[in-house]
Parts: sequence; C-alpha cells; structure tokens
Amino acid sequence: MSFFSDEPKLPSDPSPDVEQAVLERYRKGAQEIEEDLCCPTDYEERFLEVIPEEIRSKDYGCGDPSRYLQQGDTVLDLGSGAGKICFIASQIVGKRGHVIGVDFNDDMLELAERHRQDIGNTIGWHNVEFRKGRIQDLSLDTRRLDTYLAANPVDSSTSLAALEAHVAMLRHQHPLVASESIDVVVSNCVLNLVSDAEKQVLFQEIFRVLRRGGRVAISDVVSDEDVPENMKRDPRLWSGCISGAFREDLFLKAFEDAGFHGIQIASRQEKPWRVVEGIEFRSLTITARKGKQGPCWERKQGIIYLGPWREVVDDDGHRLVRGQRVAVCDKTYRLLTSEPYTRQIAPVEPYHDIPLDKAKPFACKGYSLRHPKETKGKDYDITTEATEPCCGSGPDKSSSNGSSCC
Repeated sequence: MSFFSDEPKLPSDPSPDVEQAVLERYRKGAQEIEEDLCCPTDYEERFLEVIPEEIRSKDYGCGDPSRYLQQGDTVLDLGSGAGKICFIASQIVGKRGHVIGVDFNDDMLELAERHRQDIGNTIGWHNVEFRKGRIQDLSLDTRRLDTYLAANPVDSSTSLAALEAHVAMLRHQHPLVASESIDVVVSNCVLNLVSDAEKQVLFQEIFRVLRRGGRVAISDVVSDEDVPENMKRDPRLWSGCISGAFREDLFLKAFEDAGFHGIQIASRQEKPWRVVEGIEFRSLTITARKGKQGPCWERKQGIIYLGPWREVVDDDGHRLVRGQRVAVCDKTYRLLTSEPYTRQIAPVEPYHDIPLDKAKPFACKGYSLRHPKETKGKDYDITTEATEPCCGSGPDKSSSNGSSCC
C-alpha cells in the first residue's frame, strides 16, 4: 500500500459556513490579536518602522514575499489584510512603483485604509490602494457590486436577472484587476483559505492578471500529507490555515498546471509550524514566472547546461544534458538565458543574426543537438592566433623555458 498518491484526493466542498468562518475570524483579528493565526516571520526592521503597531500586530502571515520585489514593480497583494506587506512593498518599489491590495474582509480593509494616508506621508509617496474582492475572482469589483445592491435589492427573478447582467458588465467594463496589468503577485498565507473547488480558478486568475514576464512570490502553509475530510469540515481549522493547506508537492504542481515556469521553493520552514493528527504543517514560499507560452522560431540558437546534475528537464519538456549544445527556439533561448536560469545555462548565439521576421518555425519538442557549424556558419574557416597566454601571464604562469604553460 502506498501512502503517497500522485493526485490529490477530491473531497467534497467544505461546509457552507467555512467562508463565513474565515470572514468572522479575520474580522475579530482586525479588532484584537489572534495569536493562532501567526506563523513566526522575520521582516526587515527598516521597513516596519513606518508601520503602526496596530497593523504590525494584527497582520497574519507565514512568510515575507516582499523580499522578491524590485524598484518600479506594479504589485498585487492577494488577501492584503491590514496592509503590512503592501506598506513594505511601497517602500521597496519606490515612487515609480504601484501596490494594489485585494481583500474581501471589510474590517481588515477599514484598518488598512485608516492608516494609508499617514503611512504614505511618512514614506514620502502614495502608491498604495486597497480594493475589495475575492482573490479567486479578480474580475469582480465587489465594492461596485455592493453599491449596486444597496440601490437595487434583489427581491424577484426579474431583479435577479438584472443583477446578473450588471455583474457581467462589471467584469467586462470595470474589472477589479485588469488582465496582464501586474508585474508581481504576492500573497502571505491566504491561498489556503480558498475552498478546494475554487483553487484551480484562483491560479488561473493569478496567471491572467500577470504581464508576460511577470512573476509570483507566494508564502503559504502546506502539509506533508493529504488533509483528511474530517479536518476539512472543521471551520475553526480551515480559518486557522490548516484544513485548506495544499499538500507540499501539489502546491508546486498547481503553479505548473496554471502555466508558470521557473518554479522554485524560495524558502521552506524546517520544523513544522503545527502538527495536527500527525500531519505536519509548515510555511513555504514559492517563486515562479509567466512567459513560456508562444510560438517557436528557428534562429540557430543553442544553450549549454552547466550542471551540477547530469541532465535536467525544463518546464516545456526540453531535455538538457550537461555540457551538450542543445538546439532551442528563440522563445526558449530567451527564457533559459534569463532569471532564474542564468547561473546554470551558457548561451550559444549564432555568428550571423537571423531576424525574427525571417525565422522559420522550429519543432520545439524532444531533444536535439546544435552542431557548432549551425551557429558559426557552414563556410566559417577562420584561423586566429592567441592574443594572450590561455592561463594568464607572468613568470609564475610559464614553463621553465619561458613559454606559455598551455
């Protein structure tokens, strides 16, 4: 009997009161400190100095995804809560950057908004905004929806049809977060609060809002085993970031299934945060990128995998054998010669550039080698002289008769 399955178990949806339990517990967490929602995390103190203690003590997370941000980024924080990660991100991305926090809890949003202006004044710029919505449905602006419902209560099938039409209009004309508008999506211990039935849609939404070349930095609680059904039906465990936890390996697979590449475990808590019924729960931070989709064009490029493994397979199924010149398309070449691969890959550019509009389609499957003649050109027969000793110069790097050591 195997204790490990390749695919997740498919539990029935959690009881209907689970989402309400999450909202209620975090509503209370906005009013008084909920110790059980905290997983010890170290943040850079210099970024915390401008953030009031009320936010610092009532913001619940399990990691620090802000460490993976850069100046000028447009950042989306899913489940932004009291706004701590947003206010840290504001300082990192600078005045040219922009930070959007999305949360569905009115009490948390009120807490974040209450301090937003003063924090911006202290930082020196105002580049943070908070929007109300469900992180698994980033196209629906629920503040706009609330405004509509206040003026148009649903009390008949006719008014229900009008509501559905209005929701469709909001998604199309006023999306909460527009497609391909975000450089980095971050989240801190929130994805596990989404029901199992909606987790796939959640990852699709994250992928949708990212620009090509965009990236994610997601901290969340994961389990080392499948969470049993009885725990999934416990609202207290669900709202406590336990019952909805991804199994560790399937958390990474969710990013892969959504179309991301360059998926890495950036940090992994060594000792479990909690153990429930023998199952270990710990914090994990994942980074990944969007951009491996698109056509394949032949421009005579190649790459050499430098090691340390004898061979690896990338997210598109390309087999890379250490030290061998592998033929790749232009898209794959650009991906694998940029972060996060640069330290493992040596680029092999053709001596004569092939403009993209002159390139032919490339069969970007399987494994094929690139002969050096393909990159140099078949007529390449130049002979050169060494410009300097191959192992350096000086008496300590020469043979006894004074000749070069090579």
